[in-house]
Amino acid sequence: MLAFMAGTALFTSCEDFLDRQEDEKLTFDKIWEDRGKTKQYWLNAMSFLPQYNGGFIGDSEPYLGASDECTIAYNREYRYINFGSWNASSIPYYKFGHYYNGIRECNIFLQNADRCSDPLLVRADLEKWKLQARFARAYYYFLLMRDYGPVFLLGDELLDFTASTEGLYRPRNTWDECVNYVVSELEACIADPAMLKQSELQTTEYGFATKGTCHAVISRLKLYSARPLFNGNSLYAKVKNPVTDAFPELSGVNLFPQTFDANKWLEAAKAAHKVFEDGSYSLYRKGNGNPYEDYAGVALEKWNSELIYTDGAKNGFYWGMGTTPTSQGAYGAIGPTQQLVDAYAMNSGRYPITGYTSSGAPIVDALSGYSAENELVKSSWTYPINGWTKFGDFGITAPNMYKDREPRFYVTVFFGGNYWFHGGSYTTVSFGKGGNGNSSHDYPKSGYLCQRFVDNKLEKGNWPTITFPEFRLGEVYLNFIESVLECKKNNVTLPAGYEEEAMTKWADLRDRAGLDPITDVYPGASVEELIELCRKERRVELAFERHRYFDTRTWMIAEETDGGPMYGMNTEAPVTSPTATPDEFWKRTVFETRVFNKNHYLHPFAQRELDRNKLLTQNYGW
Repeated sequence: MLAFMAGTALFTSCEDFLDRQEDEKLTFDKIWEDRGKTKQYWLNAMSFLPQYNGGFIGDSEPYLGASDECTIAYNREYRYINFGSWNASSIPYYKFGHYYNGIRECNIFLQNADRCSDPLLVRADLEKWKLQARFARAYYYFLLMRDYGPVFLLGDELLDFTASTEGLYRPRNTWDECVNYVVSELEACIADPAMLKQSELQTTEYGFATKGTCHAVISRLKLYSARPLFNGNSLYAKVKNPVTDAFPELSGVNLFPQTFDANKWLEAAKAAHKVFEDGSYSLYRKGNGNPYEDYAGVALEKWNSELIYTDGAKNGFYWGMGTTPTSQGAYGAIGPTQQLVDAYAMNSGRYPITGYTSSGAPIVDALSGYSAENELVKSSWTYPINGWTKFGDFGITAPNMYKDREPRFYVTVFFGGNYWFHGGSYTTVSFGKGGNGNSSHDYPKSGYLCQRFVDNKLEKGNWPTITFPEFRLGEVYLNFIESVLECKKNNVTLPAGYEEEAMTKWADLRDRAGLDPITDVYPGASVEELIELCRKERRVELAFERHRYFDTRTWMIAEETDGGPMYGMNTEAPVTSPTATPDEFWKRTVFETRVFNKNHYLHPFAQRELDRNKLLTQNYGW
């Protein structure tokens, strides 16, 4: 996630030093005699940070392809998750060893960095490297925890992989122990004078973790910790450590908290508030009062005021190729499901679809102005594209389903029969069978494309530079709002002003999206109703930012959302010409049926890890 990591590190594999022989000790010692080699070892320790946006989407992570918001045309490992065809011997994107190697590399660096004797070394630089490595180590644990739940904590320990098998035996730490460790490490980073605020960084340091980054990671971790998956989850009641004399404090303990603790919501609210107190961030606004331009700019405006942490400034080639229609020489593979399309509010701010019948038909909020009977009937209406293309708003004849939706819908969702804008030109795109957006195996199976990370002002084949929002202020707003509402629901006393501030920030977020405050749109809504509305807001505001996958799991709703039929339009309807969209296309259609079982809430540990470590307890159901 560091912009400066693009260069090739001197040491390309953790094995370069981990597996050295005794006669190589002198070489290892010489690393710390040279400033450049010391820096390169630091870069190597940082190189385990994810770079999801530096390659084709879905190649290195499952979090989009295996969520209910997304369909990807090309097959990768996430398909095993989609269809439940994975087990402890075949785990997609298995990162357990990867992140522990990163932890080990960070430990080696932290234990040896002060040995650097190069007189040209600037000590202030070294302190920054050490602090970034300490952050990375804590972050690696966070990444492990979101996939596997509680793991085992090493602290500063360097496991000796040449030791006997028994020497590697260790039980998992509890969830709360893991949370407390990561939080304590990040708080130590925050307290260190070498850890700067975002507002204090030099431009050459953009991409460094900051105090705000640490607070943001704590915010997300404590939010997850307060949610049902990690807070009184009886499904994991039997997931305990084995009884062992070697680790008496961990012997036979429950790894997942079995008692619901409402105060965890208060901790989550306070953690989110710390980001606000940093004072470095504000919701991105272009300044033209255009909500379409404002929302699009969150991803397209480099290093803008909302970004807390990114994976660096990257050429948008991979996102562009994945989300631009095949008619434009791209792959046109990544698109929303019908479920995500349905999730967007109307321009009145009300959410039109509240659920589905057993046959998949939408259940509609009559007050929203949406009509289930006429949703696929075409009419003439104005398509709003002023501000985020080079064109002004224009007239279109298209299904009523897409009419009068909120600004974030149009920035994110590209539907069939519409115009794809590219610089000063545009092309009509059809996703019917044989259409110019469905002429090969590369086409969106749902009949929709995500256009959120494409700059439509650029000419065909040109891609923007994207500083992808791994953490941004809009997310932290929603973390705070959810936590405050859950505190109210559970009768937890909040600090003075928190409730009012939560509603103010929610109004600010919706105002950026061109919508009225939620309490104006839904007057008299109960706390429970506001919590559900907050979840809806989170779904659309953070679409395609890899949140939905973890949200459905930590809320423990994935059995309903991520399993079963996935809907789109009828992409098998044949066309009469490459740009024509046949009437048969406009039909809610199941493009695939996915599987989500109770054991899928967390990843399993690999069988080889269980064989090697007899004290490692497997997750539920694997």
